[in-house]
Amino acid sequence: MKLNPAIVGFIKKELTQALRDPRLATLIFLVPVIQLTIFGLAISSEVKNISLTVVSRPGDYLARRIEERAVASGWFSAVRIDSPAAQDYATLLREKRTEAVVAVAPEGLRRALERGNAKIQLLIDAANASRARQVEAYVKNVIARALADNSQAPPLPPVKLDLRVLYNPSLESAIFLVPGIMAMILCIITVIVTSMAIARERETGTFETLISAPVSTGEILAGKTVPYILLGLAEIPIIIAAAVTLFGVPLRGSLFQLAGAGFVFVSTTVMVGVLISTFAQNQQQAMMGGFIFLFPALLLSGVMFPVENIPAGWRLLAYLNPLMYFAKLLRNIMLKGGDWGVFWTNIGALCAIGAAIAAVSAARFKTRLN
Repeated sequence: MKLNPAIVGFIKKELTQALRDPRLATLIFLVPVIQLTIFGLAISSEVKNISLTVVSRPGDYLARRIEERAVASGWFSAVRIDSPAAQDYATLLREKRTEAVVAVAPEGLRRALERGNAKIQLLIDAANASRARQVEAYVKNVIARALADNSQAPPLPPVKLDLRVLYNPSLESAIFLVPGIMAMILCIITVIVTSMAIARERETGTFETLISAPVSTGEILAGKTVPYILLGLAEIPIIIAAAVTLFGVPLRGSLFQLAGAGFVFVSTTVMVGVLISTFAQNQQQAMMGGFIFLFPALLLSGVMFPVENIPAGWRLLAYLNPLMYFAKLLRNIMLKGGDWGVFWTNIGALCAIGAAIAAVSAARFKTRLN
């Protein structure tokens, strides 16, 4: 099959122009690795550094045992106060002096257990509801284990729990978050670079030269999109290598699935960039338009929190978001080995969305040329 010389010429010209600009080359190849490293280290769903205050009478061994177990777990840091009886616990939480307060019976926890009326009060700063729920679960677990070590505490039920954690046995948040961050970075780079590159043609006046050239609209569109699809595909092995080597993210699935998902997603985001460029008169407008698309796309992608937590009305918009499907594909391929049912379902949805965006982009592009 002989390639169209006009399209080949456009592709060579775009690739040469993109790679010759050091700022654009840095944006395409170096910035993704830097972003992946920063986001992968900074973003975590794990709850750590919980300040905990245990309020009890002096010499209460069991209360001190709860505090020691909490600190030994690595999730808590002990915050002690001078006069616990005179302190308002709510004030401690409101002033951020502590994040959780465990207040035991005034007569002492051991004596209360002997009498059978032991009560432990737990107060948590729930400004962040999700964090508060995890803090509650951690504290309850620590208290249960501390009491289980005490002969006066009621025995644990005779049930043995066999727990198996699949796909992420160490429960590291980076293993789950990094594939989503990879999708996010790839989306940002391809949309911004494509929209700004085409807007630059209009801003510098070379777009009018393309219009007067003896080539069709389809050839111009292909010449403008194929180079950035190739550059986007070239980014994929870079960010995958960074994810595997820097964060230990496994790659359990097929490279064929990874390449197919990457190609469909990059093609879709490049067409999003083309669509944005048809509304922009200059590079500043193109960048602004890119962020107008990216901000809701990131929030509705499931990268940071589950799509199921989004209200039903907004969830419908999430199902029109290509980033959501690619994040699911990356996590399925890299962490779970690439189930073919999940793969084809998300690829099909991604292809449908990509085709719709490509049709609108092509129509807008043709209108602007005319």
